[in-house]
Amino acid sequence: MKQLLKDIIIDQRNFLANRKTIKRTFPESYLKNEEIIIISGVRRCGKSVLLQQIRERLPQNDYFFNFDDDRLSGFSIEHFQELYEVFIELYGEQNYFFFDEIQNIPGWEHFVKRLYNAGKKIFITGSNARMLSKELGTYLTGCYIAIELYPFSFTEYLTFTDRSHLIENVSGTVARGEVQRAFSEYFRQGGFPLYLKSEDDIVLKTLYDNILYKDVMVRNQIVNEREVKEMVYYVISNIGKPLTYSSLSKVIGVKNPTTVKNYLEFIENTYLLFSLTKLDFSVKAQLRNPKKIYAIDNALVSRLGFHFTGEEGRLLENLVHIELRRRGGEIFYHNSNGAECDFIVRNGFQVIQAVQVCYLMDSLETREREIKGILDAMKTYHLSEGYIITNTHEEDIPLGNDIIHIIPAWKWLLHHV
Repeated sequence: MKQLLKDIIIDQRNFLANRKTIKRTFPESYLKNEEIIIISGVRRCGKSVLLQQIRERLPQNDYFFNFDDDRLSGFSIEHFQELYEVFIELYGEQNYFFFDEIQNIPGWEHFVKRLYNAGKKIFITGSNARMLSKELGTYLTGCYIAIELYPFSFTEYLTFTDRSHLIENVSGTVARGEVQRAFSEYFRQGGFPLYLKSEDDIVLKTLYDNILYKDVMVRNQIVNEREVKEMVYYVISNIGKPLTYSSLSKVIGVKNPTTVKNYLEFIENTYLLFSLTKLDFSVKAQLRNPKKIYAIDNALVSRLGFHFTGEEGRLLENLVHIELRRRGGEIFYHNSNGAECDFIVRNGFQVIQAVQVCYLMDSLETREREIKGILDAMKTYHLSEGYIITNTHEEDIPLGNDIIHIIPAWKWLLHHV
């Protein structure tokens, strides 16, 4: 095993070389504190690149190992000590460890805890939310800081496509035209770095297949491929629509809704899909209410789901949902007496924001419906302002001491309002 580990370490030294990368946001304080840093997120969203950028900022950076390697099929918890010894043999004693996709090895948290207790600084990435939270919650409580990484934000997309000058200054006809064009591209292309480089749909298909088969079916020992694929296809084709486990079970031909619930949880653990519940003051009612499903990236929605009339509105809603997740806080939807608001953001027990999404406000009926929904949410949660995110429309609607901001998506994405 030691010789194999040496070969893999040497092969991986240039793992991220010659790739076009942009600087991802990472707090400087996290480099210096004692806690284990856990970076989790969907496959191919840039976790390995971020880990490389962190390594470059530290004085000791040779102890890097990626566990997502087919040569490690025989690696188990007892081999961690051999890996440590190989590191020392190759590079001498160091205090920083960088582990990519470590959740592939059962029991990894015991080795990491031993390093932590010895005063070592550890950076970890992982692509499975459940496994990370399970192990961290049971064995590493109080020892770590968790960070979720997503595909490129609009700001990062502008940097990646050499248009970073638009981030701070969008004044004038030319600049506004440029940023609107860039947003139209981002709206469809999404933010997966490798796909943006190649613009080859096979990249998205391979990503989806790896998530479906490796992270969902193999990891959870699911044998019915058809049920899982049909469920994913259906929910991605119905982004933002209320769904229940019972309705999904009928669509894909599964007798027990609990099976569908399990499938969805397995997929959510990969960060491919996210479910939202209606915000309710009763926790039991909140759990019983229909879910709304969103996807990690618009490019996947466009290529994996059924193309439908009015899909721009759903894609914009999906994009806004992912951006809200980047910004933090718990996200719900609001529905009360026929008044709906797409997103309610809660920080702890306090609701801090209501966000409505409407691609085109081109009719009086649409305008009245969207305003009614955001107003009901503002009244319910005692908010003095609300936001309606659109494709291009911009307007402020003062209502006494309250105000509704109607704002183009590109401006909302850039200004973090």
